[in-house]
Formats: sequence, structure tokens, C-alpha cells
Amino acid sequence: MTPDLPAELKAALERKAEGLSRNDAARRANVISQAYRGGGDSKAIRSDDDALAYALARMPATYAALAACLSAMIETRPDFAPASLLDVGAGPGTATWAAAEALSSLRAFTLLDSNMSLRNLAIDVARSASRLSEIDYRQGDAVKLLADAPNADLVVASYLVGELGTAERLRLADAMWSKTSDTLMIVEPGTPAGYARIIELRACLIAAGAHVAAPCPHDNACPLIAPDWCHFSQRLARSRAHKHLKGAELPYEDEKFSYVVLSRKTIVRRRARILAQPKISKVAVTIKLCTTSGIEAENVPHRDKTNYSRAKKLNWGDALDEKKSTPE
Repeated sequence: MTPDLPAELKAALERKAEGLSRNDAARRANVISQAYRGGGDSKAIRSDDDALAYALARMPATYAALAACLSAMIETRPDFAPASLLDVGAGPGTATWAAAEALSSLRAFTLLDSNMSLRNLAIDVARSASRLSEIDYRQGDAVKLLADAPNADLVVASYLVGELGTAERLRLADAMWSKTSDTLMIVEPGTPAGYARIIELRACLIAAGAHVAAPCPHDNACPLIAPDWCHFSQRLARSRAHKHLKGAELPYEDEKFSYVVLSRKTIVRRRARILAQPKISKVAVTIKLCTTSGIEAENVPHRDKTNYSRAKKLNWGDALDEKKSTPE
């Protein structure tokens, strides 16, 4: 699955941005970004112009992260064909677009969010895709809305739980799990704090009967020791307009994220996960792996020409058969 925004979504956002002052949009996006980094929430988005500026600045990166998470989920569950999606804290609908792109089986889309401006934008741009033209987007507090929301085969909460306190996060996790017919995916920024929230909810939901489908190859406690933390990175290209909005010079962006995918079904195939970009030297390729028995470093020597060549092509986040340096 490509990390780039679908053509319909990209075109819809570009149409919305026609006549928009790029300087004003960049200012709005920066104010909103600063509010989020300071521990704020979507209340920083107060108008339709704010919502559009936020989407133009952040949707490419959050979509890329979600695409990577969904790809990892599909690797583990290639037979998973959900018919319904529940997008909790949906914002501009990024997770809904990513899931629709990754899973052609999806037919019903329910989105929940408290921000009216983000809801307006999501509904507007969704009209550009026939599959999403009749999304059911409900506006209000996500925890309260969950009580009356339909159960779904796939439930997603992306970049949401960081806006909540500990007690509210745990209530939300319980509520989302109760609405999950099959699979729940939670995505957070790839910071130590984001990882800590993922690990907290992971442990609570495993205790409630969930099984980890990705990224972990086990249901055990995370074996990483602080200051290390589990996170991944997805690179995406930046357009000239996107660079202006972000106040950036590089033609690309690396979105770092932490996530967990949990299933009601037992996961039959457990595979190791690469936890950092492999280190390549003339002597060997060294790969840091999370395995069923803990953290391991696998060295593929240069003298093993075939596997060395394959190992050089491996990337951070790839899944491997344990003790083998060959991707799926």
C-alpha cells in the first residue's frame, strides 16, 4: 500500500485550497501544531479554514503512518476482509480513507469526532470517492457516542488517546473493544509518551482477551528497556505547497509512529519485527529484532552473499521469519 494520499483525496483537498492564502494556512497550521505539541486537542481547530489548514499540513503524514500500520495488519491477517469500519476520533477522516484504500471489502463507514469543522471537511472531501460518499459521521464526544455506535469488524483510533487523561483513555479502550467485532487498531505519535500510551492500552486489552496481530510477535510484556521505545517511521514526499505549509526545506518527511493491532482471534503465524533501520557495513548487516523470545540482534555476514544481498534491502518495520533474514 502506497504512503501517498489517494488521488481523489489529494484532488479534493487541492480544490478546497483554491484561492486560499498559503501564508495564512501556514500560520493556522503552525498555531494548531503548537497547541497539539503543548498537550492540547482539536479545540485548537475553531473554523473551517483551520480544519483545511490542519488537513493540508498533517493528513499526508498521518495517512502514510496509517497505511504502514494497515499493511502490517494485512501481512499478519491476509484473510481479514472486514465489511464495517468504526473510526473513533476521526478528524478529517484520514483513517477512513486509509482503510478504504487498503481493504476493498469495507462497505459501511461510521466516524465519530467532537469537532464540527473537521466533520464538515471530512464529509465534503469524502464526496469525491463513491465508496465514501455516504459515510455516517457523528459529531460529539467520542466516548459518549460509542454507546450508540454500531459494532464494527475494524475499529480504529488514530492520534486520539494522547488527548485524554489516563482514566478516560482506559474507559475509551474498554468502549472501543466492546464495539470491536474482530480487530482494533490504535495509532499514536512515535514518541516515548505515545509508545507508553500504546503499551498501557495493549496490556489492558490483552488482559481483556485480545491477541496482538501487529507489530509485536507475541502477547507478552514489551521486552524493550527504557530509554528505548518501540516506534516506526514512514517516509513520504513533500510537494512545494506542503513544504511551505510546514515551513520545511527537505523534499520529504519522516513520520514516526507507535501502534498496536489487536484481534479477538488467536494469531496463528508469529513473525519477528525489525525495530530499527538495519545497520549495513562491509562485514555484515545487523538487524535488531523483536522475536517471540525477546529482543535479538541478527548478523548476516558479507560472506553469505545471497542473504547479505537480501538483508541490505530490509527496512525498519518489516516482518521476518525468525532466524531468517528474508522478508515475506
